[in-house]
Amino acid sequence: QVQLVESGGGSVQTGESLRLSCGYTYSSRLRRCMGWFRQAPGKAREGVAWIETTHGVTFYADSVKGRFTISQDNAKNTMYLQMNSLKPEDSAIYSCAAGFPGRVCSWDGFAYWGQGTQVTVSS
Repeated sequence: QVQLVESGGGSVQTGESLRLSCGYTYSSRLRRCMGWFRQAPGKAREGVAWIETTHGVTFYADSVKGRFTISQDNAKNTMYLQMNSLKPEDSAIYSCAAGFPGRVCSWDGFAYWGQGTQVTVSS
């Protein structure tokens, strides 16, 4: 069974940084893609970043490119999202996700989700 648990959310001011963590139980044999998504009140969920776990290839939404960095530590079974230069429009519940086993990474290729962690950025 796949379990994903996020941590690291909180309230910050514009321009500050946060690092989100996602602890997972997900066999490396099956895991290929992991990612971060966010959903603000009244808005649809949107993809933030994903990482292809074998070769470390990453992909970012245009809205966060250059400010956010996704990474993984396989030894710790943990994925991270380093968020710098935060803006009020980054406020949302952030969830980590794991992809369908064996599928190529894409925004619609995620099957397992964590509960989410709140990020609030005030101006």
